[in-house]
Amino acid sequence: MRDIFTLVLCLQLIKSLQGQILPKDIPKCRFGDSDCIVDSMNKVIRRYPRGIPALGMKPIDVVDIRNSKFWDNPKVGAFWLQFNLFDQVYYGFENTTITKVKGFTKNPTSSLMEIHGRIPSLIHKGRYMSQGRVWIVELNSTGEQLSDFQNFRFVLKLKVIMEYRNNKRYLKIYELNPIVNMDRWVFWLDNFFSENTDLTIAINQVFNIHWVEFWNELEPTNLRIFASVFRDLIEDILYKVSYDDMFLPDEKETREND
Repeated sequence: MRDIFTLVLCLQLIKSLQGQILPKDIPKCRFGDSDCIVDSMNKVIRRYPRGIPALGMKPIDVVDIRNSKFWDNPKVGAFWLQFNLFDQVYYGFENTTITKVKGFTKNPTSSLMEIHGRIPSLIHKGRYMSQGRVWIVELNSTGEQLSDFQNFRFVLKLKVIMEYRNNKRYLKIYELNPIVNMDRWVFWLDNFFSENTDLTIAINQVFNIHWVEFWNELEPTNLRIFASVFRDLIEDILYKVSYDDMFLPDEKETREND
């Protein structure tokens, strides 16, 4: 009996290593069935906000992100600023609604893949460290920062390559470009002028009144951060779950195997 149990366990382990299988409560779709794929993605988001480690899906209710240089001017002239972010987390990805997908066909490398979605409120919290000069004012501060991207809409444009492991096809991202829009960007820095609370409040008010101009200036940096975040959320899933296991077999293949 022990030998039989050991054999069955080994066979199951080998099977699991050959390709992870999606949970049974998540419906599989046909290749290219965009409406079904959108519905399936949304079910995964709603039912598994804390992730599925076996499938490479990380928690999305609290998303840790890498340290980043947000602003990095050379230390010359009357105005320069160096602004670094660390201990960062995002809240709100669990409220994502996928609205549209493209390119999830039998051969996903033949065209660009797209994922469209929206998030009512994407909160970014962390700590910052800044150094700089604004005319005669020296900046040297550390504190907490908060961003709220309200009605956040995104389009992820992905290019992928195919890898073959255990006779199955896996996707690997080699390019991910996000396009983002929002209704408003609320931003707040605590302690920006450590010895002048009134000036800290004033500079935050200026930023929030003129947030569109600041977004246009900082958009390339923000997009690099968003690209890194989305890539980290997606690429482990693609590594662990074969592309073919995500979908139902082609009807033609099913008929040929009958």
